[in-house]
Amino acid sequence: MHNRNQEKSKDFVGTMIKLFKNLDHWKYMLIIAVFFAFSAAVLSTVAPNKLADVTDVITEGIKPNMKELEKVSNEIFANAINNYAPPKAQGFNELVKDDKQAKDFVNEGQNDFIISLMKLPDKEKEKIFTDIEVDGVTISTKDQLEYLTLMSTITEDVETDDLLKKAEELPNSIKSLIEPKMNTDELKRRSIILGIIYLLNSIFAYVEGIIMAYVGIGYAKKLRSDISSKINHLPLKYFDSHEAGDVLSRVTNDVDTIGINISDAVTSLVTNITLFLGSIVMMFVTNWIMALTAIASSIIGFALSFMLLRISQKYFIQRQKELGNLNGHIEEIYSGHSVVKSYNGEKEALKEFNKINDRLFECNRKSQFLSGIMQPLMGFIGNFGYVMVCVVGAILVMNDYITFGVIVAFMIYVRLFTNPLSRIAQALTTMQSVGAAGERVFEFLEETELSDENNIKSRLDRNNVKGNIEFKNIKFGYSEDKTIIKDFTASVKSGDKIAIVGPTGAGKTTMVNLLMKFYEINDGDILIDGVSIKDLPRDNIHELFDMVLQDTWLFDGSIRENLIFNNKGITDDDLWDVCKNVGVDHFIKTLPKGLGADVGDNNTISSGQKQLLTIARGMIEDAPFLILDEATSNVDTRTEELVQKAMDKLTVGKTSFIIAHRLSTIKNADLILVMDEGNIVEQGKHEELLKKNGFYAKLYNSQFQK
Repeated sequence: MHNRNQEKSKDFVGTMIKLFKNLDHWKYMLIIAVFFAFSAAVLSTVAPNKLADVTDVITEGIKPNMKELEKVSNEIFANAINNYAPPKAQGFNELVKDDKQAKDFVNEGQNDFIISLMKLPDKEKEKIFTDIEVDGVTISTKDQLEYLTLMSTITEDVETDDLLKKAEELPNSIKSLIEPKMNTDELKRRSIILGIIYLLNSIFAYVEGIIMAYVGIGYAKKLRSDISSKINHLPLKYFDSHEAGDVLSRVTNDVDTIGINISDAVTSLVTNITLFLGSIVMMFVTNWIMALTAIASSIIGFALSFMLLRISQKYFIQRQKELGNLNGHIEEIYSGHSVVKSYNGEKEALKEFNKINDRLFECNRKSQFLSGIMQPLMGFIGNFGYVMVCVVGAILVMNDYITFGVIVAFMIYVRLFTNPLSRIAQALTTMQSVGAAGERVFEFLEETELSDENNIKSRLDRNNVKGNIEFKNIKFGYSEDKTIIKDFTASVKSGDKIAIVGPTGAGKTTMVNLLMKFYEINDGDILIDGVSIKDLPRDNIHELFDMVLQDTWLFDGSIRENLIFNNKGITDDDLWDVCKNVGVDHFIKTLPKGLGADVGDNNTISSGQKQLLTIARGMIEDAPFLILDEATSNVDTRTEELVQKAMDKLTVGKTSFIIAHRLSTIKNADLILVMDEGNIVEQGKHEELLKKNGFYAKLYNSQFQK
């Protein structure tokens, strides 16, 4: 089965250049959309850092202020040293200017210093520990002594929980300074900034999505319009060499693939590349150790996923192949179901079906098993990254290298780093589909068109056309290396009924196509009332002819709409007269709504009835020329006789061309042209040609041979 999603463009770069050149009408909208996508991605990478700031403010607000406690200690010691040993105070004051030196001093000598002070008499202590003020709070001598007594019981290896318990025993004055306090103003400010970032991110993403959706559907509309216009300018030979389904697929499937996917793919690439690179930059800006941790943990997971993709790819390819084999087998068996039944071939057909079905099952099982691992693996990659970030982050927090908010930020950065990679790969795959579809569309749009007729000014009035046609030494071939019509010359008078007969491939239908100017003549000329068809525009020639083909065509609608088709002023009485002449009136009357009954190009009516309706439609058009190309091939003998009589009436005063294999239908023709290998080998009336006992006589008599 053909899988459009896996089809790749032969010239991806060239096709994408054409696609974006055709987007020139929307270039400013594209620029705006890309700007919004880029801005949204940048905001997404900035947001985790701002979230870390908010987290740090909250963290600081729920734990004791150890910096304030350290400040209280420094003030107490500075005051004590100044009162106890003034000469030493200068040295301490110099030390406390450097936080690290102050910490070292306190850690190394505070216990000894406290013990020596605490041994002094109470009066001495009161002289040394005078009231001090820290950040507007007065700490009395008593509170200072209680604090020092409590501090002397704390060792360096004290647990955090024990330390917090000790903090609860502190004097109220000191406790008021170090107790947790939430900085609501700072929290509000940073929260507002974070909220604005997320709001702008959402607005930018929404606006970008709306713009690109408009660009996508607008571009699809333009392509459909271009293709529709192109169809009317393509020569008939293009449709001879391309299936109708292929052309329809370009108009529908390929255009939809471009319109739907190009908008998503472009902004997805911009957004996710920005997120990927931006997250890397922001991680290193925040903390290089954590950045390396996040990247390394993710790379390990992606390496595993790519290995799985390589292994599973062959099973996916084999699955598509076996699925195509299965569909082909089913279509073949069920389209020839009556043959299979009549030859008792059900067992063999079922056996072959089971073999293919088993192979498809095995490929499905293996491919789904391996692809099923991908989702859990991607989840594992993200979770593994979270774990590593938490472990390394905890170590760094314990050593005061980072704050807790940095860990929160990196947990988001891990997601921002891992998700874009898969989305970029998906976007590139989508662009491959867009390239393949675009290549087919542009291949169609770049096909050679019919010759330009803007310089042709001559026209024939269909109401004044006499009906004379002359073929002069016509030469034509569908390809340069094969000539079908070699030297066709004939003269047709007004009102004649001309029958063109001959074996398959003789060039009968080709002559009609040349007459209708569906193809350009290689050499020679065709004159209508003395005017060359080269000097007449195609639409003028087409309006001079009624044409009823062997292939019937009815569009979805009522019988009335199908019969009138592009004509005006046709009454129901006119329709019933034509239908009666053709012999289709009885059939129409059996339908519930009569002329208003809905029909279409489907199997609700028989092929013969379709043909009768198309013949009636052709007869309603009052044109000076009539072409019937095997028009009675799908009707029965009785209906053929009725149609024949109706044709005899309707062709009076018109120049008619009848192409027929059933020679019994053209006995009353005014002139029979017998063609073989592109040339007229005989011409004359029916009886005359039979008496010659030549090529026509052999064709005619072959109908009755057993």
